[in-house]
Amino acid sequence: MKMKFCPVCGSEAIQKEIGDEGFMPYCPTCQMPLWDYFNTSIICAVVNEYNEVALLRQSYVSTTNYVCVAGHMKSGESAEETVKREVKEEIGQDVNELIYIRSYPYEKKDLLMLGFLAKVKKQEFVISGEVDSVEWFPIEEAQSHLREGGIAWQLVGKISTGKREFL
Repeated sequence: MKMKFCPVCGSEAIQKEIGDEGFMPYCPTCQMPLWDYFNTSIICAVVNEYNEVALLRQSYVSTTNYVCVAGHMKSGESAEETVKREVKEEIGQDVNELIYIRSYPYEKKDLLMLGFLAKVKKQEFVISGEVDSVEWFPIEEAQSHLREGGIAWQLVGKISTGKREFL
């Protein structure tokens, strides 16, 4: 979120040069810089012992491509706890192991997405109301079902290189 008003006093921000940061929003009343802020969320490639990736259909996200499990972190929750909760809530799988892959800034929605590989033992899907459908895809085919260049596409591409065994 781009700061236009001070969240402490409500004064309109001005642009002021702040050291190495350059020009940024500044509250002249409180005499403090106003850092833009963003929400933190997770995105994960859920992979089973057969090297299959669970990909979701969520019409509110895309009507043409599959997506990975993703969700917002709750206050007081670690990124790892968020991954486990979201995977269980959205597709009913229990995460056995997590590997942090990398972070992905998503400026369009003011998000920082923390990317994970979530290892699971394959079970029947139990999907939430947020999910239209979910399917297992071989890891080497999964990327072709995602929006090319998107964060999920990048994440699945990163974990599929080298064809290593995950469980």
